[in-house]
Amino acid sequence: MPNVTLAVPEELHNIMKNHPEIKWSEIARQAMKEYAMRLEVLDDITSKSKFTEKDALVIGDSAKKNLAARYEKLMRRRHSS
Repeated sequence: MPNVTLAVPEELHNIMKNHPEIKWSEIARQAMKEYAMRLEVLDDITSKSKFTEKDALVIGDSAKKNLAARYEKLMRRRHSS
């Protein structure tokens, strides 16, 4: 099995040192496995999708315009009250 070296913040390292009874490598291994499995599910879903980057940009632009209009309307109401 390959080894992976991780850097953790000092605060986290101190907590880990206070709990030597915990197999931290197993915790990390399980967390990485779960994350990788979710990535595989997402990869599987997206590989079958016909949704393109252009589609995402169009939807994003539309959402921005709708939000801008909503907040503009809200601001007009507040200033007219």
